This record gives sequence, C-alpha cells and structure tokens, in this order.
Amino acid sequence: MGGGSHKIFLRPLQRIDTDNIILWRNNPRVCRNFIYQKPFTPEGHLKWFETMIETGKAVQFIITESLTNNPIGSTYLRDIDLENRKAEFGIFIGVDNAVNLGYGTEACKIICRYGFEVLNLHKIFLRVFESNIQAIRSYEKAGFQHEGIFHDDVCINEKFYNIVFMCKINTSA
Repeated sequence: MGGGSHKIFLRPLQRIDTDNIILWRNNPRVCRNFIYQKPFTPEGHLKWFETMIETGKAVQFIITESLTNNPIGSTYLRDIDLENRKAEFGIFIGVDNAVNLGYGTEACKIICRYGFEVLNLHKIFLRVFESNIQAIRSYEKAGFQHEGIFHDDVCINEKFYNIVFMCKINTSA
C-alpha cells in the first residue's frame, strides 16, 4: 500500500515479521514512548497476531523504505469499531537511523487514508505522552487535531504521566 509515497510503502504484517517487531518494540527509544512498556516476546506478539490481526480487530502494516526495500517500523489501527466507525492509531519507527526522515508522518497519512477509504472509518484517534513533542508535531503534520489532555492518566514506575488525545475526522464521508 503506497498511497503515492516515494519514501516508503506499507505492506501487511506477516508472521515472519515477528523477530523485527520484537526487536523494534524492545528498543528503549521506542518502548519509552508507548503506554504499554512491558518487554515484548514472540509469544505475546503471536497472540496479538491471532487475536487481533486474524480476527480483524486490528490491521497492521510494516513500514518499508522504497529505495532499499528495508523494513523500518510498523503502523496499525487497533480496536476497530465498525459500528461507531472509529479505530485507534499507533506507529513506531524501530530502526534508529530511520528516525527524523519523515517516514512516520508519511506512514500516518497512508494508514489514515486506508482507514477512511477501505475500512470506511469516520474517526481515527491516538493517545500520546504529553512530553513526546516530536510525535505530536508529526501527528499534526498528518492532520490530527488535539482533543484534550487526560492529566495523570498513566502510572509507570510510580510516576504519573499526562496523555494527549488527538483525532482525525474523515470529512469526506
């Protein structure tokens, strides 16, 4: 799924991607920006694949550099609610030297287009740590709007964090 991008394309997640997903999600740079910070295991990922991907509760793609064909991260829509036509967006760039190149913003735009055009969603939302300014800027570039802040919403290692909620509404539906 390219969506006209020249930098990257998205391809559906496969079981053979498990090792990369585990490596990327356990990268300290990636892990610290996720609400769920427990170590990823092959068993846990395969459970996600079976209970979420194979059931249609989530769609997940591997972000791949167009020039090199190298996988660099993943993006997904989870908790797909077709009745209310909404889903939660997530993304991570797992390869350190692929950060700050615009890949995340581009992947975000592509998967949102997929969510709106293929899944017929009305709203795609996300949660992000208030301190993750770089991600918030990327989401704004991709068209997400701020919905609000949940103060002290998450407790990690006995410290509370504010969570920013953002969304993108399908205005053409």
